[in-house]
Amino acid sequence: MKFNPYLYFDGRCEEAFQLYERVLGGKILAMMKHEGTPAASATPPEWQEKILHARMQVGDQVIMASDAPPGHQKAPQGYSINVQVETPAEAERVFNGLSEGGSVHMPLGETFFADKFAMFNDKFGIPWMVVCEKTPA
Repeated sequence: MKFNPYLYFDGRCEEAFQLYERVLGGKILAMMKHEGTPAASATPPEWQEKILHARMQVGDQVIMASDAPPGHQKAPQGYSINVQVETPAEAERVFNGLSEGGSVHMPLGETFFADKFAMFNDKFGIPWMVVCEKTPA
């Protein structure tokens, strides 16, 4: 069994996935727009270029997403996407790349359980945590 986060965006899915691909070192495997699909006939003209479904591979993990139709997008709550990295430098790189333009709830720093840990929402409103755990003694 696998769990894959499925994210909804307010019309900026393509922009978000391009950022995630660059920062997380992923590869976008699918980026399907409404236009040219069976969904196109039920989609407003201004929404034809928005993303119906996207899929990205990051290591052995998958993130999927789409643009929520107008009136259906809600602010994410009750979860965070946790990115676990191996080194403090990688934590800094990921934090800096994903948090730029967003809102930081807990700045990147040392905690009792991590060499580096942060909590923030990216500029698209998606909640993230970055953690580089302490090496067990």
